[in-house]
Amino acid sequence: MDHFVYPATLTPDVQDGGFVVTFVDVPEAITQGDDVPEALRHAADCLDEALAGRIRRRDDLPTPSPVRPGQYAVAVPAQTATKAALYTALRQTKLTQVDLAARLQCDEKEVRRLLDPRHASKLSRLEAALALLGQQIVIGVQPVKRTDAQGSQGTVAHSTRTFAKGKAKPQRQRGKGV
Repeated sequence: MDHFVYPATLTPDVQDGGFVVTFVDVPEAITQGDDVPEALRHAADCLDEALAGRIRRRDDLPTPSPVRPGQYAVAVPAQTATKAALYTALRQTKLTQVDLAARLQCDEKEVRRLLDPRHASKLSRLEAALALLGQQIVIGVQPVKRTDAQGSQGTVAHSTRTFAKGKAKPQRQRGKGV
């Protein structure tokens, strides 16, 4: 089962203040924040962008390491996680986008959109594509633990994506980093 929750390390920035956030599994994802909550919000957005960039470049997606004491668990948004799972499953089966389109009985452009991290796709289509690749979506809900300056195992940070009124695509609060 693929989980797209990655451990983040927050390091105090003694020169400029605040915290620098890094991900051992996604070294290109580096950001910062003035305090722990802000740093974690930026971390979630930074991680989302880094994984989206890997998908666009057709790079491998790293398997998350376990979260260790003193680290924070940072999750990507559900849409990104689902598209990342589809991307990973497609690569593992060694099928092409054209092959998947034929199995879905749709145009290859629809498969490209299903794999595009910035295109809002219907969950039912993502679910159908994953099913054809022998995968299923499993949704879980868990309480969000409050963060403190020390960090704690199991603390999860989430992206701050919001939808503007009348817009189909999410608007992102821009933070520092990526």
